[in-house]
This record gives sequence, structure tokens and C-alpha cells, in this order.
Amino acid sequence: MHTVGVIGGSGLYDLAGLQQVERIVLTTPFGDPSDEFVCGTLAGSRLIFLPRHGRGHRILPSEVNFRANMYGMKQLGAEWVIGVASVGSLREEIVPGHLVVPDQLIDRTYRRPSTFFGNGLVAHVGFADPFCPLLGQALVEAAQGIGAIVHPKGTYVCMEGPQFSTRAESNLYRQWGADVIGMTNLQEAKLAREAEICFATLALATDYDCWHETEADVVIGDILRILNENVATAQRVIAGAVPRLRTPRTCACANALEHAIITERSRIPAAVRRDLEIIVGKYLREG
Repeated sequence: MHTVGVIGGSGLYDLAGLQQVERIVLTTPFGDPSDEFVCGTLAGSRLIFLPRHGRGHRILPSEVNFRANMYGMKQLGAEWVIGVASVGSLREEIVPGHLVVPDQLIDRTYRRPSTFFGNGLVAHVGFADPFCPLLGQALVEAAQGIGAIVHPKGTYVCMEGPQFSTRAESNLYRQWGADVIGMTNLQEAKLAREAEICFATLALATDYDCWHETEADVVIGDILRILNENVATAQRVIAGAVPRLRTPRTCACANALEHAIITERSRIPAAVRRDLEIIVGKYLREG
């Protein structure tokens, strides 16, 4: 049975339709994940759910332990991970309530660890195309299948937060060609690539950020109202995407570390080898 992970963002704190549910508490070499992992079956597949901000939404974007979250997904056997995220729209055509499956990222964060490596082990994975095309296509097809309005590509700019953008920043990101803005998915995409997990984002547009001259500026109450309306749609998209993932992973994500490890094997500290066994073990044994 193949395993799909889902990291829920604002408004998505559980996943409907799970059967044979088991709750698992993990700790990792990088600390504790955001919450317990909820494991079960959905549409004949094994599914692992984790609320990114913890149940009750108690963790700021900058406080999320992204490394522990993705390490836990790897430890539990996830090969595919869907990151659900609320975003602001930077484009007129991406109307609040629409879905977006981005294909590119811009990093505007500065306080967050974004790699499993270091401490004596150096690796450089390719990140030119930061999202898995196979998983992205499955999400787009599932969204279209339920009649949702979905934009099949776009550039997601990840800001530090927790404050929303200034008007100058919002207009700058539009000049850069960004399409949506959020506060979380950059680290998840980088860490998933290092862990050889296929990752894609299902972005829920909740507002027009603050660039739009005729729309009101971002107000959290309005965001939450639209987000709650979108959560049911996101649940249906996930349920529709999961059966589409019962295929071999022929994408580059599955072998991202094959030529990425630079450090001479004999010089890798034993503790690092132990901590990263589930991520790099097969390559170190081959070496």
C-alpha cells in the first residue's frame, strides 16, 4: 500500500474520510513535530495527516519545526506529501476562493532552517523545479474533476511573516512575476526534495493581499471566512488525488540525492550518519 502525507495549513486541522485511524507521537533528531501524526486509510491508500500549526493553530509560521515534520513523514513511509496552504493572490485572475497548484517558488524567509544537512555532511540537491510535476498534475486533475476553479501553475513567494505584506512589498512581488504569497511552503519543498519525497502545494486563495486598489486590505476575519469555505473543497481534492498516485515514481524527486552528497564518506560523523540514516543511508552504504 503506497503512503501519501498531507500537511494541513490554516483551517485544515483534520482530514475527513480517514478509516482505521491511529495517532502516532514521534520525536526526531531535529526535535518534535507540530503535533501527533494521524494515520489511516483513504480510498485504498495509507494516508498520514499532520496539522502544520498544531491543533488549535498555536504555532507561528516562523516557529514551525519544518525539519521534524518532514523527517516524521519520511520515517512513517510517505513517498508523496501534499502541502495545503492558504495564500494571498497577487493576480486579478486568481480570485479569492480559487485553487492554485504552484510550479515555482521565491524565498523571502530568513529565520528558518531549510536543510537536513550540515554538521559534517554536505549535500546539494537540484531545486530548479521545486514541486513534483506528477503530484502537481494529480492535484490539478482532482480539482478539475470536482468542478473547482484551479490554476495549474504559478509562482509562490514565501514571506517570513507573521505580519502581512506592506503595499510596496506586494507590488514588488507582482513585478517579480509572483502569483500568490504565503508563509510556509518553501521549507517543506526544500526538505522534501532532500528526503526524496514528492511534494506539491494545494494553495487556497483567500484574499488579494494589499496590492489591489479596489479591494479591501487583508483582514484576518475575511480570510478565515473564505478559508473555511475552501477547506471542504480541499478535502475533496485530496480524496480525488490519492487514487491517482498509485503509480511508480518516475520523477527526479525519487532520486534527488543520488549525486548530491559531496562529503567524503569516511569523514561523515557517526552521529550524523545515525540521525540521517532514513534519508541518506542507502547512498552511504553504497559508498
